[in-house]
Amino acid sequence: MITSVHNPKIKWVRSLQSDARTRREEAAFAVEGVRLADEALAAGWQARLVLFSADLAARGRSIVDGFAAQGAPVEEVAEHVMRAASDTQTPQGILVVLAMRSLPLPDAPGLAFIPDAIRDPGNLGSMLRTAAAAGVEAVLIPPGNVDVYAPKVVRAAMGAHFRLPIASQSWDEISAYLGRAGLQLVLADAAGGEVYTSADLRRPLAFVLGGEAEGASQEARRLAQARLHIPMAGGVESLNAAAAAAVLLFEIARQRAWAGNKSPFPRQAG
Repeated sequence: MITSVHNPKIKWVRSLQSDARTRREEAAFAVEGVRLADEALAAGWQARLVLFSADLAARGRSIVDGFAAQGAPVEEVAEHVMRAASDTQTPQGILVVLAMRSLPLPDAPGLAFIPDAIRDPGNLGSMLRTAAAAGVEAVLIPPGNVDVYAPKVVRAAMGAHFRLPIASQSWDEISAYLGRAGLQLVLADAAGGEVYTSADLRRPLAFVLGGEAEGASQEARRLAQARLHIPMAGGVESLNAAAAAAVLLFEIARQRAWAGNKSPFPRQAG
């Protein structure tokens, strides 16, 4: 059992939790809690270290055993050590350091999503969760966003990292990908453009939504081929970025299902 917060493995985990540069250099990030650890295990992601504490319930123990069976290093830690390693105030008794892995971008997706200049980790994570739920097939992360593997982003995304192809790219790379894939770039613009419910959003497109403070970047505006806005009452200027993404992405999904295209939502049993 690791009982010291000064143990080199614990220091490494804490550095991964707090520093984006360390995550990039190590090509690793941490997930916490039974649900995310279970999803990572089920998705076949490689664990570089698994920490657990004595208070971990049976389901969590089975996840630890699953990673151990794959050859991952497993360490029991004292509760105060788990608290020191954790990014949350109430750790759930399991923390897994995962090797970063990028799912391949599809050659011709019907819908790509580009969050632009999103600096709030909770917003970016919520957007990724919404993108996965709305049937997005590729997520492109341009410069200027918060680190997509930051702890708060990972928690708010609720497993979207394991389901979505997510690629950090320059705007030149994004422009080249959109051209190869035949995607029209559609920009959410609070200042104008077509009302989102009136626009035809059934064609292959990449949807870009900017941050609340400054909106979309100049690069996104330069590449945009169409613009949408959400009408609002009462003098409200804009929605929270994650809320706006949910409204617009699910309108895209609704139009495609309504038009007789294959629905992005699988039928649920029962």
